[in-house]
Amino acid sequence: MVVNFARTTASTELLKQVFQSIDAQSCPRFFNFHMHTVYSDGKLQPNILMEQAIAIGLKGLAITDHHSIGGYQAAHAWLEDWRWSNPDTSIPHLWSGVEINANLLDVEVHILAYGFEIENSSIKAYLQRKATIGRDYQAANVIAAIHDAGGLAVLAHPARYRRSHFDLIPKAAEYGIDGVEAFYAYKNPSPWKPCVVESEEVQLLAEEYGLFNTCGTDTHGLNLLQRL
Repeated sequence: MVVNFARTTASTELLKQVFQSIDAQSCPRFFNFHMHTVYSDGKLQPNILMEQAIAIGLKGLAITDHHSIGGYQAAHAWLEDWRWSNPDTSIPHLWSGVEINANLLDVEVHILAYGFEIENSSIKAYLQRKATIGRDYQAANVIAAIHDAGGLAVLAHPARYRRSHFDLIPKAAEYGIDGVEAFYAYKNPSPWKPCVVESEEVQLLAEEYGLFNTCGTDTHGLNLLQRL
């Protein structure tokens, strides 16, 4: 198998540029980097998700099913077909994505992987539709595997765990994480909007540790503009 690292690197560099521009207004109508399909615990079929993304006018997105890239692959195939049928229409950039369970400071957290080469052997253990155990379950090894596959690692919803984000983010940064999901709607408001206090705290920690800020609706329902 030949891995196109040049293509992966270019896609990752573009993603870094996007992450540098993310703010509280980016999600959910410009970018969305956290959403689920029927390939894990979501209700959306990948083609319906992409239809919504185009209708919303998203510039870029990632499908982050739990331990599965089936939704991403189906959406990517659908998008390629749609591109040929609609050559003059602006379409969003779809990055590879997955949400991975990991142990960080003896609590389970979720690490989002983006822009990785899906055939890379380092990431394979995390794409088997179930959480890993042992060494593969440790956050440091999850982050290293994502990097080996040419991707970026982001700590999902940092203020949602049994341990404080003031503890988790510095440790994740020590392990080499690239970013944090700074803009997240912890209370699931309608319309969707990131929680102000948590977002500000996470942004300050991201600045202190030199991390990217990302955003996502964490959609599990039938509407990309809501979480549930």
